[in-house]
Amino acid sequence: MSRNGPLALVFHALVMVFMLAPILIVCVVAFTPEGYLSLPTNGPSLRWFKAIAGYPEFISAFGDSLWLAALSSLIAVGVSVPAALVVARHRFPGRDALCALILSPLMIPHVVLGVAFLRFFTQIGVSGTKVSLVLAHVVIVLPFAFRLTLSTTTGLDRSLEQAAISLGASGATLFRRVTLPLILPGVVSGLVLAFINSFDEVTMTVFIAAPGATTLPVRLFLYIQDNIDPLVTSISAALIALTVVVMALIEKLFGLERLLAGEGGGRS
Repeated sequence: MSRNGPLALVFHALVMVFMLAPILIVCVVAFTPEGYLSLPTNGPSLRWFKAIAGYPEFISAFGDSLWLAALSSLIAVGVSVPAALVVARHRFPGRDALCALILSPLMIPHVVLGVAFLRFFTQIGVSGTKVSLVLAHVVIVLPFAFRLTLSTTTGLDRSLEQAAISLGASGATLFRRVTLPLILPGVVSGLVLAFINSFDEVTMTVFIAAPGATTLPVRLFLYIQDNIDPLVTSISAALIALTVVVMALIEKLFGLERLLAGEGGGRS
């Protein structure tokens, strides 16, 4: 059978349907006029989208998720860039151990991380604070930012940097005008992936969420424990629409395929 034959195309189509069907169902149910989850619906209605305004705790949680994801992803990228440059350019004792340490959160279940962070933050007296929440999210999103940044720094053409140095560029100018533009696709893709993972994180955050900063995923998780109305689907549909808009903007500004591939390249 040909790799791209009819059976392969059918298989790929079924996989796509399997992956997208839950998202489609959530979006359809979000427009139900009923007071309960129902499919099919009795005509489209914006009832549950309007109902979001009556739950300020969800709006507040959305804001908390935004600042937490933005701050943790920015810190993760700030750590990942120098770490990736050092790992990609130098051979030193403990290099592999450093990479393993940074990537280790990918191999640890988030339930285990949540319990460990709760114990650790309690011991040092910062449990239940926004500081502990940010630190925990930085740890879990750091591997994504580091791995994608490392993929661009590994294949970086050093001759361009050497040319800039020969022309008298300082270290700061070299990084800002040459190195950073060359690794920008990896940096941006790492930032986006770290932001998404931080925003979507619920398992670990349940253990350490601050009383005054409950994220949206945690708020939704707590809500569905006692309610079965379509409010959650309307919030989810709104987030899906927002994600599509953001991804479209990223595609327009940077080229989504290039970012996901982590390809390096400078700008003229």
